[in-house]
Amino acid sequence: MADILPAELDKETIAKAYARWAPVYDVVFGAVFERGRHAAIAAAERIGGRILEVGVGTGISLPDYSPSTRLCGVDISEPMLRKAQERVAELGLRNVEGLWVMDAEHLSFPDASFDVVVAQYVITTVPNPETTLDEFARVLKPGGEIVLVSRVGAEAGLRRSLERWFAPTARKLGWRTEFSFERYASWAGRSAGMRLVERRAMPPLGHFSLIRFAKAASEAADIHDETARTSLRESSARRA
Repeated sequence: MADILPAELDKETIAKAYARWAPVYDVVFGAVFERGRHAAIAAAERIGGRILEVGVGTGISLPDYSPSTRLCGVDISEPMLRKAQERVAELGLRNVEGLWVMDAEHLSFPDASFDVVVAQYVITTVPNPETTLDEFARVLKPGGEIVLVSRVGAEAGLRRSLERWFAPTARKLGWRTEFSFERYASWAGRSAGMRLVERRAMPPLGHFSLIRFAKAASEAADIHDETARTSLRESSARRA
């Protein structure tokens, strides 16, 4: 795909970039991205149960979840995770089951371990976004949801040109600027049992979106969804 990130933004590059972010992470994500963070938490808690937060960072989101929610967090950055562990200890967050240094593309959890997988500002930073989404779907229970707050690139116009111009600098900081929504939709379309259920613009300036994917509750529901998709494709082909 045209928007796949060049090889130089590998896992080591990302880890180093986010180690540099650690000292200012709470300022940036606590203020600039506050509404997106709260929207993701609200969406996750509508499902409830056991929630995995991928890219938990310094744990800034953890105190905002309901105490009845069981939380697990992973991050590729050890400096970030140390701050999260300190936050959990200081605030006595007993609903946090554990925090682990882990690669989002290779989660060390069994299949169907979580009711919700939350990833805020993560998908456009990993080397292989679709592989990462596959892994989220693997650890998600039937009937559960993947909740993302993620960058969505412009499809055309001045903003698209600016994003592509800024892309080399953004990569050094650990993220993409030019990630189109079509990649999210295409992933859902080819992933058995998964469907896109929401896209909602988030501040600042609508450059980010809350994106939700639902996993079929049963094999029968999966077959129904696939039949519906096939019917829609055939109908579109006939109209064409």
